[in-house]
Amino acid sequence: MAVAEKSVAKTAPRAAGPAKAPKPRARRTKVEQRADKMEQILDAAEYLFSVHGLYGVTLKDVAQRVGVHHTLLNYYFTDKKKLFDDVIARRAGITSAKRIEALDAYDAATGGKPTVEGALRAFLDTDLDLYSQGGEAWKNYGALGAQVSNTPYGAELMDFHFDPVVLKLIGLLKKALPDCAEADIFWGYHFVTGALMLTLARTGRINRLSGGLCDSDDFEAVKDRMAGFMAAGFLAICKTGAGPGR
Repeated sequence: MAVAEKSVAKTAPRAAGPAKAPKPRARRTKVEQRADKMEQILDAAEYLFSVHGLYGVTLKDVAQRVGVHHTLLNYYFTDKKKLFDDVIARRAGITSAKRIEALDAYDAATGGKPTVEGALRAFLDTDLDLYSQGGEAWKNYGALGAQVSNTPYGAELMDFHFDPVVLKLIGLLKKALPDCAEADIFWGYHFVTGALMLTLARTGRINRLSGGLCDSDDFEAVKDRMAGFMAAGFLAICKTGAGPGR
């Protein structure tokens, strides 16, 4: 018996010590909770506005999508227009800053001697990357921007948020096309932004027209083609002087 007991003692597993209690999660501060709720509200509003526009959405619609009582939205936003403005502003600063940085970097890299296509790539590709790589939320924002840019109520917002980066691009295009009439450069930009907004709208029309050869969600395909296509357009109208009487 003694030998058996000794053998058992050698092979018996060591008794486990008392289990350590998991560390309690740090409670989020009221500021963090408020920031999280704000993001949920802005995400919901961004999607609804991108589909139905400013006048097709109510605060109750947004509250229902978030899963809160509509009175909570009044706590964060004074009215629907304030919510709409904040939705536009949230990502506008990001895309504008990235494009200005890209345009400045390109200008410096070329020693102040940009090409039309190079300037357009810095402007367009940087933006298209955000929408293609930023997930569905950024695509919703792109669709909203496309809608807003074609409405009277969105014109002032577009002016406020995006004029600095657009004028930065215009400045580079003037360097690239020193002999081009200024009006033709602005018209060229007008055509560029029209194509960009149609792309961001993701209507699916190109899918149907092409019988599936093209996909309105394929931002990489757009990126491969748009700057070169638009650069040729700038060169054409600046060379021929397409204005009346020329």
